[in-house]
Amino acid sequence: MLQTTKKMIKMSPLARQSLGNQVADVLRAQVLLGELKPGDVIPERETSAALGVSRTPLREALLILEAEGLVEMLPAKSPVVANPSLLELTQMLLVQASLEALAGEIACVEATQSEIEAIEDIHNKMVATAHDADPIAFFEIDMSFHEAVVAASKNDVLIKTHNQFHVRLWRARFLTAGKVASRETSVGDHASIVEGLRRRDKEKVSSSMRDHLRKVIDNVTAMYAHQET
Repeated sequence: MLQTTKKMIKMSPLARQSLGNQVADVLRAQVLLGELKPGDVIPERETSAALGVSRTPLREALLILEAEGLVEMLPAKSPVVANPSLLELTQMLLVQASLEALAGEIACVEATQSEIEAIEDIHNKMVATAHDADPIAFFEIDMSFHEAVVAASKNDVLIKTHNQFHVRLWRARFLTAGKVASRETSVGDHASIVEGLRRRDKEKVSSSMRDHLRKVIDNVTAMYAHQET
């Protein structure tokens, strides 16, 4: 009888984060903080040299940011920072408001007690850091709250659809959440959502989620109006 021996394939441990993801993190922060402004060109040769990387991880990073709606890749042209219109942002935010309202309603039924407690923990972290966290750190906590509520719906189609809008709205939501007053409003809205989840009150959670996103629409509209003056 023919015997075969199994060979162990030697592999190096995978890095926790690829170089392309690291570059994406740097560029994303520059876009969110306004160091790279809407419409700015991102020249690949100069940018890769400035970051000390080859153009391969830079291109990987740009594709990540394109999927997030932060960068536009144009044929035969250098990538540019995305500059969506107010109408585009408003339409996406209206859809996202409906998606999050539905997710909150479903989460009241589907979420486990431990998931609700985890959402409340994120809220408590926001409360603790509202006045001293750096803008991006606070924003990431804020977004993780929304992601956790949507995930608690356990509806795969809803989660996937929400994510498509969620990442494309990061910059608009970041810009409207930067002020301390906006943070306090956000914390208050999240407190209402957490209370509704604890009570399994579908109507309260759904309306709170929708109202929260409509405030974002108002803030984005005000921001665009200010830019035009």
